[in-house]
Amino acid sequence: MSLTEGRLSPIEAAGLAKCSTMDFPGLLSCVVFFRGCDLNCFYCHNRRLLDPVPQPSDLPWEQVLAFLEKRQGMLEGVVFSGGEPTLQPQLPRMMEEVRALGYRIKLDTNGQHLQKVQELAESGLVDYIAVDWKAPPDAWPRICGGSWERTRETIQMVLDKGIPMEARTTLYPGLTLEELKEMAGLLPTLPRWRLNLFRRPELARSGCEEWLEAPALGPEQLSRAAAELRALQPGILLP
Repeated sequence: MSLTEGRLSPIEAAGLAKCSTMDFPGLLSCVVFFRGCDLNCFYCHNRRLLDPVPQPSDLPWEQVLAFLEKRQGMLEGVVFSGGEPTLQPQLPRMMEEVRALGYRIKLDTNGQHLQKVQELAESGLVDYIAVDWKAPPDAWPRICGGSWERTRETIQMVLDKGIPMEARTTLYPGLTLEELKEMAGLLPTLPRWRLNLFRRPELARSGCEEWLEAPALGPEQLSRAAAELRALQPGILLP
């Protein structure tokens, strides 16, 4: 029997990127997006997903599963992203259903929910985890809210569990090389630390529009600082 038969679920996905070669290292994957986030990064590209209230454009979970059933043998992985997917109370159940179809699973998370990520890590349902390392400690509350210590604890836990992982940092306007080095030094040694160039979002956090006009680090500056950054984090991935 199909996994989509005989079930009625209120779960909805905010979007589905049907094919990606970039989001799950080494695997052809799709990305499922979910609504709701407990952080509020001023540079966020998925600002429309911060509000947890469902929208008419959302996809019933049964529709996502039906798509995955049709793509068995073609796609290899499914990325759970957002928003912040760990806010979904039925996330483990959804991952179980995806695993039953033979897919490998990646979780994108802001790292604010250590216990939930740990439960998923210990369940054996997650093959790869990407944690957002947002900002240096002094700037973290202003840039996104939440707790930098909590995210660092989540990163350390994932490393301790031996799950393949990476940290990710968007080079938001105003972030300096010295601050980036500070961020590198606060992390344990990572297998991968992926730096992403800033791209201006369509929507800005209210009251922060001027922040988007500040200079942002680019390839030339990163190239000149590559040796110093790699000395702190050998697994750094420059854009």
